[in-house]
Amino acid sequence: MRWADLIERVSGTRVVRRSADRFFHAYARRRAAEVEQAPLAHTQERQLLRLILKAQSTRFGREHDFRRIRSVADYRRLVPLRSYEDFWRDYWQPVFPRVAGATWPERIPYHALSSGTTSGSTKYIPISRDMLLSNRQAALTMLSLYALAYPQATLFSGRVFFLGGSTALTPLDDGSLAGDLSAIAAIEVQPWLRPYTFPPLSLAHETDWEAKLDELARASLTLPITLLSGVPSWLLLLFQRLKQLAGKATLAEVWPTLQLIVHGGIKFEPYRDLFRREVGSDRVRFLESYPASEGFIAFEDPRYDLLRPIPDHGLFYEFVPVAELDQPHPTRHGLHEVEVDVQYAVVVTTCAGLWSYIVGDTVAFERRDPPLLRFTGRTKYFLSAFGEHLISEEVEQAVTAAARACQADVVDFHVGPVFPEQAADVGRHRFLVEFQTPPRSLAEFAAALDAALSRINDDYRAHRQGNTSLLAPEVRLVRPHGFAVWMRAQGKLGGQHKLPRMDNSGQQTASLTTWLESAGLLQ
Repeated sequence: MRWADLIERVSGTRVVRRSADRFFHAYARRRAAEVEQAPLAHTQERQLLRLILKAQSTRFGREHDFRRIRSVADYRRLVPLRSYEDFWRDYWQPVFPRVAGATWPERIPYHALSSGTTSGSTKYIPISRDMLLSNRQAALTMLSLYALAYPQATLFSGRVFFLGGSTALTPLDDGSLAGDLSAIAAIEVQPWLRPYTFPPLSLAHETDWEAKLDELARASLTLPITLLSGVPSWLLLLFQRLKQLAGKATLAEVWPTLQLIVHGGIKFEPYRDLFRREVGSDRVRFLESYPASEGFIAFEDPRYDLLRPIPDHGLFYEFVPVAELDQPHPTRHGLHEVEVDVQYAVVVTTCAGLWSYIVGDTVAFERRDPPLLRFTGRTKYFLSAFGEHLISEEVEQAVTAAARACQADVVDFHVGPVFPEQAADVGRHRFLVEFQTPPRSLAEFAAALDAALSRINDDYRAHRQGNTSLLAPEVRLVRPHGFAVWMRAQGKLGGQHKLPRMDNSGQQTASLTTWLESAGLLQ
C-alpha cells in the first residue's frame, strides 16, 4: 500500500497521530534505501530517456531530433545549453500562456513567478503535473532521510507550518495560474496531508503580507507546531510577532512541540547563530532545502550536513565549470562525473519541459559518493569590479565572521561597489546591513569584515594592500525593518522573494542607497 493511501486510511479512521508517524517511518526506511542503492549513472540516464520519450513529439523534441537520442552522449551532442531568455524568446513567448506542445507535451496548469535575478525581469517558469509530483516526492525524500537520521522524530504528532506566498494566484488567458512557487505548493497539498498542515487555504489566500503574518501568528499561537518551513529572513519576522503576542522570550516557549525548521532560498550561515538564540532550544534542528522554481534541486542530508541531489525524481542534472559557461562547447558533467571543490553552474533537464537549462546557481561538491554539495551563489552574483573576484559564498562567510567577532546579529545585507569619481580616487565596497543586534561600533564591524575577506580571498587581500586599488569596506546601518519596507515598495514582500545581496555593477547599490536615505531608513 502506498504512503498516501496509508495516511488517508489513518485520517479516515481517526487513528491517533502517532500511527501516522509509524507509517511514515516505515515509508522513510524504504525510500531512503531506494536513494542509497540507486546507481547514479544508470538512474540519471533512465530519467533523461524517459523525459525524451515523453517530449519527442513537441516542437523542441522535433527540432532536436529526440527520436535519435539513445544515450546521454547523444543528448549532449544534440541539445545545447540554454538560458531562460532563450526558452522564452524561441519557444514560450510566441504562444504564451498556451505553451503545451512547445517544450512539454501536456497543458501547463501553473507558472511559477521568479524574481529574475539573472534576467532582470519576472520569469514565468512552467510547472507541469509531473513537476508537482516531482516536488512532492522530493519533499518526502528529504523528510525520509531526516527520519532515518532521527528515528524518534514525531513530525506528524502536530502541525507542519509552511510560511509561503499568497495563494491568490493570477489567472492567465488559458485558465492556468501564475504566482509564488510556495503558494502553488500550498494549493496542491494532498487532501490526506491537510489535517497535518498549517495554514488553511483561507489564511494562505491573504495578499497583504504584513496582515497575513499577523493572522498566521495569531492563528498558530496555540497549535502544536512540529515543523516550520520558510525563507530565513521572513521566518525572523514571524518569530518576533509570535514572541510579542505570547509574551515569551524564545520560539521554543511559544511552540514547545517544535522539532524541525526547514529553511531555504538564501544562505543560512549568516542566520544560524541568530536562529539558535531566537529558537532557544538545542532540540530544535535545522534542515536546508534547495528548491528552485525549475525543480527541487537538493536537500540537506542530516548525516553529512551537506546538500544531496535526488537522482530519481524526474530531473536530469548537469554541472558545468563556471569558467567554461560562456564557451561554445563547455564540459558537461553528470552527477557521477563531478569533481570535488570545483565551482559548477547548475544545469537541469526537467519534467516540465526545460532542456539543459542554466538555472543560474553555482555549487561546489564536497564529496562524490554519495554526491554532496554546498550552494555557493549565483552565476551573476559576484564582486569583481576592482579585480577582487569575490563570490557570494565568500562574502556571506565574511559577514558571518564579522558578526560573531562583534557579537552582532545580522538580519540581511546588500553589497556592491562604489566607483571612484575622480581618476586619482580609489573605489570600495558598500555594505548596507540591517541588524537585529547591532555591533558596538560600525567601524569595528567594518574592520572585522575587511579582515575576514582578506583571510578568505587572496585576490581581495592583494587589492587591499596599501589602499592603492581598493579601500576598506564602507558599512551603512539600515534601520529595523528597512529592507522589508523597500521590498514592499517593490511589490516583493514575503513568500519566496529575497533581497538581492550582491550587485557587481554598482547601479542597484546606488539606487537602493538613495531610496533608503530618502525614506529615512539609512544611517
